[in-house]
Amino acid sequence: MHHRLSTRRALVYVVLAALAWGTGGPTGALLSQYAGLTPLATSFWRLAAAATWLATARLAVHLASRRPALTAGRLRPVLAASPLRHVLSGLGLAVCQLGYFTAIPRVGVGIATVIALGAAPIFITLAARERLTPALFAAIAGLILLSTTNGTANLTGIAAAVISAAGYSLTTLLNRNTPDPLTTALLGFTTGAVFLAPFAALPTTLTGWLLIAYFGLVPTAVAYTLFYAGLRTLKASTAAVLALLEPVVAAAIGVLAFHEHLTPLALLGAAVLLLAVAAQSRS
Repeated sequence: MHHRLSTRRALVYVVLAALAWGTGGPTGALLSQYAGLTPLATSFWRLAAAATWLATARLAVHLASRRPALTAGRLRPVLAASPLRHVLSGLGLAVCQLGYFTAIPRVGVGIATVIALGAAPIFITLAARERLTPALFAAIAGLILLSTTNGTANLTGIAAAVISAAGYSLTTLLNRNTPDPLTTALLGFTTGAVFLAPFAALPTTLTGWLLIAYFGLVPTAVAYTLFYAGLRTLKASTAAVLALLEPVVAAAIGVLAFHEHLTPLALLGAAVLLLAVAAQSRS
């Protein structure tokens, strides 16, 4: 995937990435419940599993098409061309996961989501020197309403959520113009997993392994590859706002699968967020 996508297709890719990301939060919660994993271990397995899936995909393409496989020898020149970018991208992914899952038990899912996801579009827009649009602020307002919660104001949790936003912003900004999104994602996941390897722990159940396989495939390997592909065409700020569809999906899963209830305020927030995403996609 070395060519630039049309704007319409890039929008579709980023929206699909956000939909896939929306299943990540519930999956992480299930891992904590059924596999006994800490946030550190969950973060490691998410990235390690994603790297495994993408490496397997590369090998499958090689076997099917007889094209040269992306072996370590072929990866080395790609990594050597911009080693700092790949290392920092992997660090950003590790920090994003670790910060978010560390914040949740300290401030609650709602506050962690508002800070981590709400701050990121602002960080990205300012760093990319793009315009802060009314749609961006409307999306953040919708996110706040959707995530209305009685969580606690724990300073460590708040700091962890801000750090998560910074990590996500870093990997987004570094990979805006990557020529090969799949290889970029593979290298980022591998590097991020290396950073988190000292905290790895084995799941205690078969269900845990199945959840890890899903976590690595859909909300990580597929989602980030699609997101990086869309970033080649879209402005970073537009992609960041579209990615805010993630909590809407997570909330819908909570209602449908976990019998959670959304307040009228949360429903209003979801509507505002959806309208803001639609407006931003046309800007």
